[in-house]
Amino acid sequence: MHLREVTDGNRDAVRALRVRRDQRQFVASVSLSLKQAAKKPETRPWYRAVYEGEEPVGFVMLMWRPPAGPFQGRHFLWRFLIDKRYQRRGIGRAALTQLAALVRADGGTELLTSYEPGDGEPWPFYRKFGFEATGETYDGEIVLRLALPPR
Repeated sequence: MHLREVTDGNRDAVRALRVRRDQRQFVASVSLSLKQAAKKPETRPWYRAVYEGEEPVGFVMLMWRPPAGPFQGRHFLWRFLIDKRYQRRGIGRAALTQLAALVRADGGTELLTSYEPGDGEPWPFYRKFGFEATGETYDGEIVLRLALPPR
């Protein structure tokens, strides 16, 4: 598993990635994510396609230490999806491990994310990875924190 930039050459394949029907309420599509990133440059969006070999299998997007707003100066996992055909293979865990390493290498001591509660929510996945609830909410979503102690 590795991360690649989204380019004109792979944009259509990455935009075609889909989660399962029961997961759609919890994560926006890649197309919408890219539009939001373009509309909100102040959040310093950083996004990559998740690849397994030469096949795009997922998408990640972070707010990379935005200079203002509720996550000012912090790394926030804004979008995270693995295509329905590639779930339950450890790809999501590997991608999150790589993201955490990148954030740590950038001097980050934590990685934040959020989720909308509901039946089939991603909380069990994040909890198993080591995220903890912060007690905060953002835009109706529960904010989670993964501590990244220095190595």
